[in-house]
Amino acid sequence: MTDLNDPTAAAEAAATTINAAAGIAHHDIALVLGSGWGGAADLLGETISEIPAAEVPGFHAPAVAGHGGTLRTVRITATGRHALVLGSRTHYYEGRGVRAVAHGVRTAAAAGCSSLVLTNGCGGLNRNWAPGTPVLISDHINLTGTSPIEGANFVDLTDLYSPRMRAIAKEIDPTLDEGVYAQFTGPHYETPAEVRMAGILGADLVGMSTTLEAIAARQAGMELMGISLVTNLAAGIQETPLSHAEVIEAGVAAGPRISQLLADIVARL
Repeated sequence: MTDLNDPTAAAEAAATTINAAAGIAHHDIALVLGSGWGGAADLLGETISEIPAAEVPGFHAPAVAGHGGTLRTVRITATGRHALVLGSRTHYYEGRGVRAVAHGVRTAAAAGCSSLVLTNGCGGLNRNWAPGTPVLISDHINLTGTSPIEGANFVDLTDLYSPRMRAIAKEIDPTLDEGVYAQFTGPHYETPAEVRMAGILGADLVGMSTTLEAIAARQAGMELMGISLVTNLAAGIQETPLSHAEVIEAGVAAGPRISQLLADIVARL
């Protein structure tokens, strides 16, 4: 019997289930689709398998409105490679622990994925980035106070967000800006003072996901890219109160455009 308290064993059990459902030996690339990004999976190619997250070891139904609840295998039309689309993301604020947050990424690695694309919806500190603007993540600041890495395992995070993958994204859309993403724990939105602090530290984007997954991906040896959708200006920069409904609305409005952008990027990776 698999010990789901062992992160490696749990990831291998989940990967075995996903690969078997798809009828393939391994996947090639994984995508974590955050708020606004879900439509990209439909544009990549043919879906050959889709499993409710709760039926896969270590996964749970999504706790957040606007997030998908399945694990999907797509055969990419342009390349014939197989993408694992992780529509079920566990956020740190759900209280399941950092192992649960990293489980999706570790499962992707165990399923054979050598590369990963992380997406999210976030608040922007740059007034020039209107809601609906996609921004490549160039680096991150982890403000959660924790790490998915356990023990004396000293993983280098230099160039964590692949320069090669970012260059491909910019070839497809030369207008893409880059920025530093800061992850707070949530689930409350940041205060204006916290946003100012993040800006002083060097952040351009603030949100509640991504950095812990990115660290786990680097530990697993995956090359990764991150791309954020600015759904609103951050607190203190935007004068009106923040709301999750606003995040979903901005994601829906930008969905077709950013989904096509992401599908075009993935076809080149």
